[in-house]
Amino acid sequence: MKFAKTIVYVEDAQASIEFFQRAFGFEGTYWDNGAGMVDAGGTQLHFATYELGQGHLPEIGKPGAVAFEISLTSEDVEADFRRAVEAGAQPLKEPEKSPWGQVTSYLRCPNGTVVDLASPA
Repeated sequence: MKFAKTIVYVEDAQASIEFFQRAFGFEGTYWDNGAGMVDAGGTQLHFATYELGQGHLPEIGKPGAVAFEISLTSEDVEADFRRAVEAGAQPLKEPEKSPWGQVTSYLRCPNGTVVDLASPA
């Protein structure tokens, strides 16, 4: 068994894919059925509409609910943080160096997804 992907349920999957392309430089694909994915450095991050998800499992969360965060690592957290904010992310915690030396920050994507953007541990 292996980890296959993460699916994030959002109101607008295409807008989420486009945001991740602009903000983080990922390559993305939208499939015109309310779903698509971005290649997040060898791991697929999928986005699907709440409506599509509820067609599979009626208990899929309500729009705007945040039940997890996505963690991304960067060699230049400050620059990537600014790029994400310019692309439409809400800054939740500006980049700062932790006592153990890692630079950490938090953003909220336009679809409500929280992103932990940090340097490698």
